[in-house]
Amino acid sequence: MSELRFDPIRRRWSIIATERRFRPHEFSRPGPDAPGDVGACPFEFGKETSTPLEIFAFAKQPRKPNTPNWQVRVVPNKFPALGIEGELSREAVGMFDRVNGIGAHEVIVETPDHHRPMADMSVEEITLVFKAWRERLTDLRRDIRIRYVLIFKNHGREAGASLFHPHSQLIATPIIPTTLVEELNVAREHWSRKERCIFCDLIHQERSFADRVALETDRFIMLEPFAAAFPFETWLLPKAHSHDFALCTDQLLEDLARLVRDFLRRIRTLLDDPPYNFILHTAPSPHPRPGQPRYWTTIEYDYHWHLEFVPRITRIAGFEWGSGYTINPTPPEEAARYLREVTADEGS
Repeated sequence: MSELRFDPIRRRWSIIATERRFRPHEFSRPGPDAPGDVGACPFEFGKETSTPLEIFAFAKQPRKPNTPNWQVRVVPNKFPALGIEGELSREAVGMFDRVNGIGAHEVIVETPDHHRPMADMSVEEITLVFKAWRERLTDLRRDIRIRYVLIFKNHGREAGASLFHPHSQLIATPIIPTTLVEELNVAREHWSRKERCIFCDLIHQERSFADRVALETDRFIMLEPFAAAFPFETWLLPKAHSHDFALCTDQLLEDLARLVRDFLRRIRTLLDDPPYNFILHTAPSPHPRPGQPRYWTTIEYDYHWHLEFVPRITRIAGFEWGSGYTINPTPPEEAARYLREVTADEGS
């Protein structure tokens, strides 16, 4: 029988539709995206002048900015959602609020190789991507106008990727996104009642139950949430309490890269290289604002950074929009079992 399940962290309901019970091969979707014309891709090795001026890069040897021989490269988005120039202003518009579009929108080009998705990259290459995330997160927080830096990866057109070349993005905003505000409030309330991190409690509970643990290493755990909104929705959390991705050591990022590569290869095998989104949830920038919640007073103790993975293999329709509920045809316990049992492909 189907169940309605409540997620106390997201404060949302999901319907786990066990009567439908989709197995991995039963999800229908178009085939993997075609790689497109390499010569037309602005992120290609040797086409550095096709992008806005470089912000940051990793390279094996010293090089001039906006030249070849890079490993990971960060550039402004050519069509940014928000811009870095200008003064921040906030105003009321009748009963509404308006903040001008101050922020940043950057692209992290993850590899010079157009045909090398993250699942096929080496641990060292993925580690460099995560180091670039850490570097840009740290740097943008120096701007007191920035309240939050959201880092995310869209893989496949159905997940929002307009270019095939492997890349991730960040958007820095002058407000904290609503989803993060809700998470922060839940974490702070849990801490105020119990003086424990709600995510640490989640890890302890799920390890004891075991049936929703998809993968686990010495330092990280991957869980299928109890009230997963989507099939194979997965959360990746560090086992040791940590509120801020920017504090990750090089060794921790290397361990993270190893697990992410393993996971992406398993997902590719199970779901035939699905489009997906990977989103980093971490602590907001530590700059106080008058009249806004002082998350930073206890955030070191009550919040816990994590990555959220969502394959785009189901669609939101009228019921979901109208109710705020989601319908998940694959119980998270079964999704975790599939991930544990599948053999990860070795890639190219």
